[in-house]
Amino acid sequence: MVKNNSRCAARRPSVGKHPEDFFRLAREILHLANRNLARAEFLREITGMLRAFSQCDAVELRLKKGDTCFRCEAASDGRPFTLETAHPRRPGENPLFHRDSDHDNLGELCRMVIERSAPASSASFTKGGSFWTGDFGRDLPTVLVVEPGGAPPAAHGEPDYASLVVIPLSGADDLVGLVLLKSRRRHCFDAEEIEFYESAIHTAGLALVNQLAHASLHERIKELTCLYNLAQLAEYPSIQLEDILQGIVELLPPAWQYPEITAGRITLGGRSFVTGNYCEGGQRQSAPIVVHAKPCGLIEVVYTDDKPELDEGPFLKEERSLINAVARQITLVIERRQAAEEKLALEDQLRHADRLATIGQLSAGVAHELNEPLGNILAFAQLAQKNPELPPQAAEDLEKIVTTSLHAREVVKKLMLFARQMPPQKSRVNLNAAVEDGLYFLESRCAKSGVIVNRELAPRLPQITADASQLHQVLVNLVVNAIQAMAGGGRLKISTRAAEEHVLLIVEDNGVGMSKDVLGRIFLPFFTTKDINEGTGLGLAVVHGIVSAHGGQIDVESVPGEGTRFEIRFPVASEPDEKETS
Repeated sequence: MVKNNSRCAARRPSVGKHPEDFFRLAREILHLANRNLARAEFLREITGMLRAFSQCDAVELRLKKGDTCFRCEAASDGRPFTLETAHPRRPGENPLFHRDSDHDNLGELCRMVIERSAPASSASFTKGGSFWTGDFGRDLPTVLVVEPGGAPPAAHGEPDYASLVVIPLSGADDLVGLVLLKSRRRHCFDAEEIEFYESAIHTAGLALVNQLAHASLHERIKELTCLYNLAQLAEYPSIQLEDILQGIVELLPPAWQYPEITAGRITLGGRSFVTGNYCEGGQRQSAPIVVHAKPCGLIEVVYTDDKPELDEGPFLKEERSLINAVARQITLVIERRQAAEEKLALEDQLRHADRLATIGQLSAGVAHELNEPLGNILAFAQLAQKNPELPPQAAEDLEKIVTTSLHAREVVKKLMLFARQMPPQKSRVNLNAAVEDGLYFLESRCAKSGVIVNRELAPRLPQITADASQLHQVLVNLVVNAIQAMAGGGRLKISTRAAEEHVLLIVEDNGVGMSKDVLGRIFLPFFTTKDINEGTGLGLAVVHGIVSAHGGQIDVESVPGEGTRFEIRFPVASEPDEKETS
């Protein structure tokens, strides 16, 4: 039989503790709970405080809240403070009972303390359910062998401490735990001290509940503050997206447990936005930024110093929720920005369409008003030219009137085309033939301007449905523009080819080219970069109108100083059995 621990304790040296010492310990524990420490720091402090007070070789705290178990230990032999988290690896397993460093007997002993299943006759258990012994190797067999005739527990793997106290800790329905006081000295405790330790540990349990609740509230306040400031930042008028992202990354460190060692980075579209202390490596937490169901970036939080393992590495599960929430808010900011830009673009297109409609109506009215006086001027000038007695100077002047009137009539014709007052007369047309007909009238002008024309017309080109005269107008306008862009001569390449359901007309020159600003406005009516009397600004607007009316598309590429390339795609005629000609 095991002797009563109190009699064994009489042989141990007194450590000189009094009730006032335990009361002071309880006050210090309560004071610690109000210091607004991070969870890991609080567990470190309270474990170290109990070890220093008890003068044991080690104090271990096992705490279970929900499905997570925290296990930490403070030792006097120079070993660093350890903190780890554990989760049940099998159904029904309680991480409070067993850890990898436990031997089976200690695990069973912890289970008996937590479940209050100690034998009533054992002097090693107090009324409060705590276990204590001053001679672990001698007392343990009697404690664990409760059935008559039972085999004694295995002796191998026993700990290297002699005195042990295991005190249950509780503070709320979902918070249970154990405090283990370990000493290599035999008979390090007595019964009276154990009662005071139980009282102090009960206070510690209440402090833990308070601290965990306070810490959770504090973390929640930080999270809400971060999200609120993020929302405020995104609502600043006229703020650029880059400034928003940099502002968000600066909001991250204060929202995490250890702001002084926390750094952040947001990577989006190949660009990075970082805090000043950011560095690669270290413990990190990240979340993807997904815009319109496509990953396009990453948000990261990094600790520059290593911290103990908690819920997710050194990070809390609340911090996982926060970083995911910040990633979603960034997604919303980007999508709102894109929607706003698209809205502005649509509004600009509507305004542009309205301006075009107004200009079209004006152009139609002007064209109708000019047609009659122009017809009269041209008719009377041509009639006057038939006078055989016309002086040479008058004949020369009349020729100028006729030429100018014809030019004015061509301008009116362009206005009519632009205003859609001349409906196209469509038929099946071979694009190669239309190009050859157009070049027949233009080659002499090209030669006179020092422009060399190269043809690359694809054989057996599919036919298209088009107005031949309007195709001629398209070619004339593009070639004339190219000639004017090559004032000192150059090369003009005109090619055709088939591409799936389209026929392509490509006009390329090596002239002066156009800037991006000019390129964005070339199809606007009356926009021109030419001098007065050299252009009306209607040529390319007419080209665009004709191509659109034929269901085609036009693309332009231009490099200043290198040249310009127009590519026009016309849909192939719908009847594929028509005879195709080269």
